[in-house]
Amino acid sequence: MVISLFITCYNDALFPQTGKAVVEVLERLGHTVEFRAAQTCCGQMHYNTGYRHDSYDLLRQFLKVFADAEVIVCPSSSCVAMMRDHYPKMAEQLNDPQLKAQVEAILPRVFEFSELLVDKLGVKDVGAFYPHTVTLHSSCHALRSLHIGTKPAELLKQVKGLTLLELPDADQCCGFGGTFAVKNPDVSAAMLSDKLQCVLGTKAEACTGADNSCLMHIGGALSRQRTGVRTIHLAEILASTEKSS
Repeated sequence: MVISLFITCYNDALFPQTGKAVVEVLERLGHTVEFRAAQTCCGQMHYNTGYRHDSYDLLRQFLKVFADAEVIVCPSSSCVAMMRDHYPKMAEQLNDPQLKAQVEAILPRVFEFSELLVDKLGVKDVGAFYPHTVTLHSSCHALRSLHIGTKPAELLKQVKGLTLLELPDADQCCGFGGTFAVKNPDVSAAMLSDKLQCVLGTKAEACTGADNSCLMHIGGALSRQRTGVRTIHLAEILASTEKSS
């Protein structure tokens, strides 16, 4: 299968190793991964902060770039949720029947990474090896928009050497929320403090998740407090092998 990688702004600018890990896992499973260089952004930041016209342009660009893609994978629940929840609304707002038809045609081919592995490819054991204790943070978009449920945990449980530790209050937000952390820093910091106590309470060596935005927020606090606990994207764990470890 030829799988098109849609990388996120966060990963492109700050965490390129996540995209590389996605490619490594999918190629290990025998698939061909392509990266379409004309891709830009899903438009979430623009749409959520009131720059609707800019987000419409980004929607059109996404549809243009990936129109003929067989399958599209994105290592971010946040971006996939933007597409599923808001692209149809945006097409309605523009009152463009052709755009609406294009959105309806492409959305069934867009998958968050764990969805792609478990639901589309039918794979849980990707041949990974990661000899560490790990706890799993589920982002709000993963839980409440995509409803990916236990898919990340199912994948982690098949990783050789990994011990998965349950995170208390796992359904609670880490406090990032995109611009929420900027506009409401005190509330965001309080939510992050609660999340940190839960992470540290597990005694895990690492905290993983499907969204680097959350992991950046959590990881920053873990680093500032010199806890010794690191954050790592789910794809990077799945890309790890006995040879690389």
